[in-house]
Amino acid sequence: MCTVLGVSASGYYKWLKSLNHPNLEKESKKQEIDRKIKQSHAQSFGTYGSPRIWHDLRGWGYKISQKTVARRMKEMSLRGTPKEKYRVTTDSDHSMKTYPNLLKRSFKAALPDRVWVTDITYIWTLEGWIYLASVMDLFSRKIVGWNMGTHLNKELPRIALERALTLREPTSDLIHHSDRGSQYCSKDYINVVKAHNIQISMSRKGDPYDNACIESFHATIKKELIYRNRFTTRKEAISAVTSYLINFYNERRKHSTLGYLSPNQFERNHLLLNTSTIS
Repeated sequence: MCTVLGVSASGYYKWLKSLNHPNLEKESKKQEIDRKIKQSHAQSFGTYGSPRIWHDLRGWGYKISQKTVARRMKEMSLRGTPKEKYRVTTDSDHSMKTYPNLLKRSFKAALPDRVWVTDITYIWTLEGWIYLASVMDLFSRKIVGWNMGTHLNKELPRIALERALTLREPTSDLIHHSDRGSQYCSKDYINVVKAHNIQISMSRKGDPYDNACIESFHATIKKELIYRNRFTTRKEAISAVTSYLINFYNERRKHSTLGYLSPNQFERNHLLLNTSTIS
């Protein structure tokens, strides 16, 4: 066979021996790990750093240290999206009634629908600005309601809240926390909150850290989606944000505060645990 193929017998045996060489197996495993790291990074829209990618690999059955993941990412020039500081975007200079801060920076909830936090942020398109109003459940960090529009008016957050109320149907144990913006202090908005016997809580004037979790979420969606794209139309931006929230943020994005689970997975685990306990 060697004569027919035009190779030396010694060369053939050398090649045969290399097939079972441990270094070859090690290199193959390394390449497989690299592919999985790239897969996790790509599925996160290029936003995951080594901690979240390491948790992905663990979930896929790979035994590897976070330090190794970080080193491999560095060699492949992969990096996560860095954090940003909060920015104040709320004008609270109005004469409408405000409410005390019941939350007092206690950003953990023991059960679903015990604390919702809300805020509004801005998105630029080539057609002009659009605005995103979001409602987050602090238990799972899930965005349970949102609304987007071209005008920064009281209807924008009210519709987001009504969608959340329809989806979740909370009890009177719920605390609704917002800043002191005129939209959240408007009579129409407050009436919706009170109609559901929800407790009202508001941040202190000019202090974004009183509403840090939802501020952080809006910083995250800007870094991971908005700043990475150039939206030609408002419709394009609305479609992208909706897909991000449903398909990535709520369903897949890992949160360190949730033990590196996504909001939906965290809630599914909670439901499963409660069901097992009752049974």
